[in-house]
Amino acid sequence: MATTAQRPKLPAQQLAILAVARFAEPLAMTSVYPYLPEMIASFGVPQKDVAKWAGATSSVFSLTQSLTAVPWGRASDRFGRKPAIITGLFCTMVLFIAWGMSTSLAMAIVVRGIQGACNGNVGIIRTMVAEMVQDRELQPKAFSIMPLVWSVGSVFGPAFGGLFAKPAEQFPDLFGNSHFFTKFPFALPNFLGGIVFLVSLSTAALFLKETLQSKQHSRDWGLILGQRITEAFKEHPLRRQQKLRRYSLQDAEASAPLLHPDGTTPKAAAGHDARIEKPMAPSMSAVFTRQTVISLVAYTFLALHSVAFDQVLPVFLNYPELEHTPENTFPPLYFSGGFGLTSGRIGTIFTLYGIVSGAIQFVLFPPLCARFGVLNCFRACALTFPFVYLLLPFTVLIADVRLRYAALMAAMVTKAFCVIIGFPCSTILLTNSAASLSILGTLNGFATAFSGLGRASGPALTGVAFSWGVKHNMIGIPWWILCAIAAVGALPVWMIVEGEGPSAGNGQLSDAEDTEDALEFEEEDEDAGALPGGPGASHGGNDCGRQGSVHKASEETRSTGYGTI
Repeated sequence: MATTAQRPKLPAQQLAILAVARFAEPLAMTSVYPYLPEMIASFGVPQKDVAKWAGATSSVFSLTQSLTAVPWGRASDRFGRKPAIITGLFCTMVLFIAWGMSTSLAMAIVVRGIQGACNGNVGIIRTMVAEMVQDRELQPKAFSIMPLVWSVGSVFGPAFGGLFAKPAEQFPDLFGNSHFFTKFPFALPNFLGGIVFLVSLSTAALFLKETLQSKQHSRDWGLILGQRITEAFKEHPLRRQQKLRRYSLQDAEASAPLLHPDGTTPKAAAGHDARIEKPMAPSMSAVFTRQTVISLVAYTFLALHSVAFDQVLPVFLNYPELEHTPENTFPPLYFSGGFGLTSGRIGTIFTLYGIVSGAIQFVLFPPLCARFGVLNCFRACALTFPFVYLLLPFTVLIADVRLRYAALMAAMVTKAFCVIIGFPCSTILLTNSAASLSILGTLNGFATAFSGLGRASGPALTGVAFSWGVKHNMIGIPWWILCAIAAVGALPVWMIVEGEGPSAGNGQLSDAEDTEDALEFEEEDEDAGALPGGPGASHGGNDCGRQGSVHKASEETRSTGYGTI
């Protein structure tokens, strides 16, 4: 029984709330992929230059995000993870809607750039997961949740992005007479994405608990309101009425106890805690150790070529088909043509791609990591990427249509497998390379910054390469550039040494361990009190004191929200 009680558990409730808060961003990001080439073309850009400007539009988001990632990480270290996430969600929601109403290439690029600068949630959410789950056995599961959310978002995002783009043309009975959707043909998917952002924003504000240690005991009015809403649906009406008479947001301070169990006043205790727990900015030498630098380099290369693939693939699928003849086709270098697909069909392909990614994430990732180890899985993925990029452009040379699409899906599924396994593994290795939890916010800020540079340079490079390849009858050139980048990016993976994790040597127990200790103490007291002539029978004052200590420990653990009972 004791062994079962001591087994660590995932903070499932808070991870689920964080996943809901995360869901809107991948959905919004992937929803633009099916219609981005058509949107760029609608601004008057020639077909041969669409890839270049589509890459630039995608790159500017990642570039500005990388420039502001470290300030966002430091802000989350100072003001808390939750305020930073809520601010990022709100700004992204407003700018995402504005981007759907872009009327020129310049407007689309500027709005996209501001949108990236206002959102540093990628690194902050990763930091929250690391602070919630410090047990190494649970890290593969915990760190696979957010990529799984991305996979689920990538199922719905391209589907409604491709389905609802140009609604006046696709649904003339409903929107054919709408002047608004005729003027702004790509606004509807963004409005739908804005609704999802609103749900994520509300969920984070009302139910997400702060993980930064120095801010965990600060009053959170959003959380209080969320608790009141939850109680309103769970409790009996008479009991709820009595509780509302006793408590309210206005008199919460007045109803607080004058003294803590240790005899100190709440304000004195708060001031004491603030003096003890005031965060200090980590030094750069503490952040940039040899292993963190190697992990950051590997993560940057992974972000560069994987995001560049996702951006250039819709352009490749949208590019018109070409009849291959001996006059225009000279394999293995000189050939051209795409698949000639519309945004709706591209959305369908990306939906299937997302479903497969989600299945891989949910079913295969945890057992693979448990069997072969995080580092070995990452190395295997790093070696597979170059072969996928090398072979993918040759799919256009397959004459049989079914076989051509089967080869395309095989390449996409293989790439999805490597990305879904590689990103969580890279995140775990980066987290475990940190010496202390106090530097995680800053470290993940730098990870977002460096990977943002990769996500910015990759699409821009492949966009320019695609346009050049079209002009010179070398449609495979962007894929072969990605092959070379992935091959170089595989080298630092073999220099990574898996660390012990930031929880090692920090002298702090996880919240789950704190809860279990409190429960064991409570069980011991109950057992002792049940014995005839035991301490519970002869020392009533001592027993009350113990119960007060247990109650205090339980309350402190419950306030963090990560203990499991």
